Amino acid sequence: MENIQHKHVEVRGLKLHVAEIGSGPKAVVFLHGFPEIWYTWRHQLVSVASKGYRAIAIDFRGYGLSEQPAEPENDTFIDLVHDVVALLDSLAIDKAFLVGKDFGALPAYLVAALHPERVSGIITLGIPFMLPGPSAVQNHLLPEGFYISRWQEPVGRAEADFGRFDVKTVIRNIYILFSRSEIPIAAADQEIMDLFDPATPLPPWFSEEDLSVYASLYEKSGFRYPLRVPYRTLAVDCGLTDPKVSAPSLLIVGEKDYVLKFPGIEDYIRTGAVKHFVPDLEITYMAEGNHFVHEQCPEQVNQLIISFLDKHGI
Repeated sequence: MENIQHKHVEVRGLKLHVAEIGSGPKAVVFLHGFPEIWYTWRHQLVSVASKGYRAIAIDFRGYGLSEQPAEPENDTFIDLVHDVVALLDSLAIDKAFLVGKDFGALPAYLVAALHPERVSGIITLGIPFMLPGPSAVQNHLLPEGFYISRWQEPVGRAEADFGRFDVKTVIRNIYILFSRSEIPIAAADQEIMDLFDPATPLPPWFSEEDLSVYASLYEKSGFRYPLRVPYRTLAVDCGLTDPKVSAPSLLIVGEKDYVLKFPGIEDYIRTGAVKHFVPDLEITYMAEGNHFVHEQCPEQVNQLIISFLDKHGI
């Protein structure tokens, strides 16, 4: 960890925070989800760099140590796609592997679909190819208290829910809730933060020190942008019709990841329907893996990532 270098890189008028280790000729760019940040890839950065790759993790715009856009309410997933391409330009990287977790999978796939010449391969954790738009997540098939529906509501409700607690408590609550195999759904008279039992300990693979790092970064950025992207922009049509990802791809699925219980998602993956969009796709299941499988089982995930990189990094 102490060998990871940090800097800010000018990208489309914003300074993005970049964590980097390794100096190999082939680059691997890691894209976080929520409530994650660059630090979520701490195990993977060191492991990938030790095998001769240039490993890079960013804080997306509006997250952590990266700058906020002037008008975050106007942003969509396409802004993240443009940021990734511009970042590659700024770092003089012609082509890279992209690794995306949670919502970070969406811009990873979209970069590959829109700019195939820039992508050597795609690895995603938990989230298959998904096109932002009205049908991205079938909210209407889940109860009103579904966490995505609650966080997509007009500005105010989620902010008030989070605002009852300090940032560290919010991150703790979400990490514990999202580590379970059940979808977080609140009752009519509850908010999402009310689902948390203060007596519940952190998962054994996530330390108080880890939590403090996350909290310090979200204290810097707050939750304004994360509630916009991904949640309030997830249903915004990105203007693509039937995109294809030609790059070799790997999807790592924890079988105890609650996302598998989203309407249609498990069938979409297990039947191979996802390969309509990503024809050259390998799918690997981890029996005990949860939504944070890369932090929960880092050695197994690192091995899968490195095997894929070595296979396709010709």
